[in-house]
Amino acid sequence: MPKPSTDLVRGIPLFRDLDDKSIQRLADEFIERSFATGDVIAAEGQGGLNFFVVESGEATVAVGGAEVKRLHAGDAFGEVALVDKSARTATVTAVTEMRCHALPIWSFRSFAHTHPDVMWKLLELLADRLRETNLRAAQ
Repeated sequence: MPKPSTDLVRGIPLFRDLDDKSIQRLADEFIERSFATGDVIAAEGQGGLNFFVVESGEATVAVGGAEVKRLHAGDAFGEVALVDKSARTATVTAVTEMRCHALPIWSFRSFAHTHPDVMWKLLELLADRLRETNLRAAQ
């Protein structure tokens, strides 16, 4: 199956500062996935085992049934799944046909053991998401 380009992987803020060898190693761990219009890629409340990067297409992100964001090429989602296997915090639904690449949690964990700086970036990203969630809840 085709792997994401190293440029696509480097475009993910979580991986932006990695060297070329590390980017290539990580790109090799992704699995290509295609979704049709209307497909639910991740469902709020259900378990998640993959982090995704969008190669093409568009999707909505909804929390509690309300759209909070749109995803396009180069965007990524499913960061919480990289930390644990608990329930998804949002529903992601394809608005158009999509091609994504999925990084399984077990591949990420193995990679993160040798790249602790990526874990720090992940913590920062999750803190940002928590703040966004709290702001939405306060409105």
